[in-house]
Amino acid sequence: MCRHLGYLGPERTLRSLVYDGDHSLEHQSYAPRMTQGNLLNADGYGIGWYQGGEAVRFRRAQPIWTDQSFREIAGAVRTSRAVAAVRSATSGFPVDESCAQPLRAGTWLFSHNGKIEDYAGVEGKLRELAGDLAAVPDARAPLDSAPLFALAVHHWREGRPLGEGLAAVVAEVTGLTAGRYNLLACDGTTLAATTWGDSLFVRADGEEIRIASEPLDDGPGWQAVPDRSLVTAGLASGVRIDPL
Repeated sequence: MCRHLGYLGPERTLRSLVYDGDHSLEHQSYAPRMTQGNLLNADGYGIGWYQGGEAVRFRRAQPIWTDQSFREIAGAVRTSRAVAAVRSATSGFPVDESCAQPLRAGTWLFSHNGKIEDYAGVEGKLRELAGDLAAVPDARAPLDSAPLFALAVHHWREGRPLGEGLAAVVAEVTGLTAGRYNLLACDGTTLAATTWGDSLFVRADGEEIRIASEPLDDGPGWQAVPDRSLVTAGLASGVRIDPL
């Protein structure tokens, strides 16, 4: 169910973040090794990054391996913070650019790897908990990740730190229904992620931190994150893993 990647560190090209490594994010779009019930992540992709303090985003509804134009452009864009994802659409939801992640609100970027069980039965309650988010268009996207994003934005706007906001979302949705809730977010300074039903790995090498659904290569340094955990990461604070 989808694959995603978060990065903090020295400036790199988008191409290096998405395409480098024997098991790059692009490779995971057609040959994932740790996926849950799907063979491809071919229903769209997206990458969000920061320029001058602003979150910038590029998304498409096609498989990333078919988009040679993005591959060329990605070599000319550099960033020190990014969130990228490749999508396997949950049955019943459209293959549409509006459903490609990361979702965005202000400087927040958000990705959900997983699925809400009994979505029709709990969508209304989730949106009720999130409150009025008329100014967040992505919170109305036609996919089950959207109300999770809406809840996260609600908590962040109330002042919760990035990781605490994600943890609160997982607590609320799992109190209503089962599912897989691997969430990933960036606020332009820090990364946060949860594991709930799917794989996640962290690699911190000197000045770089990567959080990914699967290791991007077979090199040393990738740390598997236990299921039902919260990861918070910053270049100054390092990586912290706490149980949910």
